[in-house]
Amino acid sequence: MTAATHSTLFPQVPETPDAVLDGLDPEQREVALALHGPVCVLAGAGTGKTRAITHRIAYGVRAGILQPATVLAVTFTNRAAGEMRGRLRQLGATGVQARTFHSAALRQLQYFWPKAVGGELPRLLERKVQLVAEAAARCELRLDRNELRDVTSEIEWAKVTQTVPADYPAAVAKTQRDAPRDPAVLSQIYSTYEQLKRDRSVIDFEDVLLLTVGILQDRSDIAEHVRGQYQHFVVDEYQDVSPLQQRLLDLWVGDRDDLCVVGDASQTIYSFTGATPDHLLNFRTRHPGATVVKLVRDYRSTPQVVHLANGLLSQAHGKAADHRLELVSQREKGPEPVYTEYSDEPTEAESTARRIRDLIAAGVPAGEIAVLYRVNSQSEVYEQALADAGVPHQLRGAERFFERAEVREAGTALRGAARAGRNDSLLDGAEDLASQVRAVLSTKGWTTRPPAGSGAVRDRWESLAALVRLAEDFEAAKPGATLTDLVRELDERAAAQHAPTVQGVTLASLHSAKGLEWDAVFLVGLTEGMMPIAYAKTDEQVEEERRLMYVGITRARVHLSLSWALSRSPGGRASRRPTRFLNGLRPGSAGAGTRGGVGGGGGIDRGSGRAAAERAPAVERKPRSPVRCRVCGRTLTDAGEMKLMRCEECPSDMDEALYGRLYDWRAAQATLLGQPDFCVFTEKTLMAIAEAVPSTEGELVVIAGVGNRKLSRFGADVLAICAGEAIDGRPEDGVDET
Repeated sequence: MTAATHSTLFPQVPETPDAVLDGLDPEQREVALALHGPVCVLAGAGTGKTRAITHRIAYGVRAGILQPATVLAVTFTNRAAGEMRGRLRQLGATGVQARTFHSAALRQLQYFWPKAVGGELPRLLERKVQLVAEAAARCELRLDRNELRDVTSEIEWAKVTQTVPADYPAAVAKTQRDAPRDPAVLSQIYSTYEQLKRDRSVIDFEDVLLLTVGILQDRSDIAEHVRGQYQHFVVDEYQDVSPLQQRLLDLWVGDRDDLCVVGDASQTIYSFTGATPDHLLNFRTRHPGATVVKLVRDYRSTPQVVHLANGLLSQAHGKAADHRLELVSQREKGPEPVYTEYSDEPTEAESTARRIRDLIAAGVPAGEIAVLYRVNSQSEVYEQALADAGVPHQLRGAERFFERAEVREAGTALRGAARAGRNDSLLDGAEDLASQVRAVLSTKGWTTRPPAGSGAVRDRWESLAALVRLAEDFEAAKPGATLTDLVRELDERAAAQHAPTVQGVTLASLHSAKGLEWDAVFLVGLTEGMMPIAYAKTDEQVEEERRLMYVGITRARVHLSLSWALSRSPGGRASRRPTRFLNGLRPGSAGAGTRGGVGGGGGIDRGSGRAAAERAPAVERKPRSPVRCRVCGRTLTDAGEMKLMRCEECPSDMDEALYGRLYDWRAAQATLLGQPDFCVFTEKTLMAIAEAVPSTEGELVVIAGVGNRKLSRFGADVLAICAGEAIDGRPEDGVDET
């Protein structure tokens, strides 16, 4: 189950309505047949909820019970909506609207605004940060980037919970919310921000929902128009609805009951945005006659992964925990989860990169591996470690696949070749579809072998390679398909945002990993203060952190690794403790009062013993001594200061001219290697070199960020530059660039 076959990527459209139901398990089939009245589907992780609800819609449409144009399916991300549209298309249920709450509301707002208000809809503000910054400045406050982000998020929370500026301080006190600034000050910034929007005739994304709610509440004729068009509603990820979204849904549905909701209270991880599982948990109270179906058969993860996930939730408390679902794996046995303790974060990252490289060598595709962490700032050390190990990677949250420049160029080239047909000399000798695609894309940078390293060149190649693989799968599923057929398929996928898989290890925060899955998952940085996060103070906040870790665990199909580091930096004090959530679950840990027997399974590795040596190439490590500032002598713990070998505030004696030469050399090296600049050396390391001006390998290798590997790779060039000698800028002959 590591990769989808062509039969699952391009399934044949079911010939009959009953054929739509083929392959569903008894509970999924019950969901598909429950087409009338309120329906609540409680679906655990990996239990096929999207399959159940899309087959439900498709069966209703194909059987003539539901009219496609009257069905509105809503979810929370463009990716999820795109996946739903793609599946409905494959099931022959075209014409059904599958959208996010915001996109559905925006369409209605654009259509009804001239009638309800008059004139044109105000311009939509794509990013509110700049306007929030201006509002803060008018309140005589200067916010740094992090404070600005936090204040912006706080305004968003206030709006989706329908809290006006004057009521914000009271709402913070009532919810025990940890506000980033004094609530009275935030209330002032919030009020000023709203005034600036009115002055400039702009609206933000939260206004889209608020204004749509306002129009539907005030204009009964418009509300009836909407209800006349949409008569059947499906809401995915219902545990994530905010009070504002629930109000909009109530106005859409009216006094009818043709509503199907799907969710899992154990995956509620967005309460900071106003999401609450209460609407899901109270659905039966609001709709006493509702059909409730529980999906607990886990088709994603092995029994070992499911066992750990169930064990984690068995320790949970609170209302959501009382409604937890006990998953039952439907897969064959797999390896036990691996628990590893490291001395410091760089060692954790380097060892993780080596283990990933070993998995890839063993046949696990890079695109089926993910490194998940609690906060985005943790990604940098893993980006560096993977680059050093020659492992391609991609950051979750990058631009959409079909919006990438190389994909648009490839689509234009394929479209041109399809029109030209056999008149295109480029296709001479290319008999089958896949060969024709390879020939066309070879003019755009695709080659049979990937480029070395990572970076922009590798990213471009991976995008084109994904199109090649898609063509191969398409041809296998549809023998005799032409370039024209493939171009049509690509157009439909682009419209649905149904992207093919790009091969590269995914780096993502736990929040952004929701809804995704991989063969191998590495959960890293699992220490107290990070998991749960330090600002999770109340029992409710801590339980949400537990649910976040549950989401991370259940992203893994087969291989699951959990790790933590005892200190932040090499030589630092080992003051950290592994997350409390693993107490009683990982070997050697004390129990935490579980509600049911749960065994740990797997083995724990301290990251430096025999088990680690068996998994990774032998590396001789010298004991690390504390790093001290070379100016004032203070012990350094900050990674950036350790690279500079001095405190940030201590005076610098950097050779500016040397730094400039090193900076230009680094850019040239990165271009030649097809990697980001920081994969050669970070700017802090360049500054440290320019300050130390090493003249020997011994002086260079001790600079943090250099090390033996980069010394052998770049040392000769760096020492030559430091000595004022000219170099040609080419990578050293014989150096392994992967």
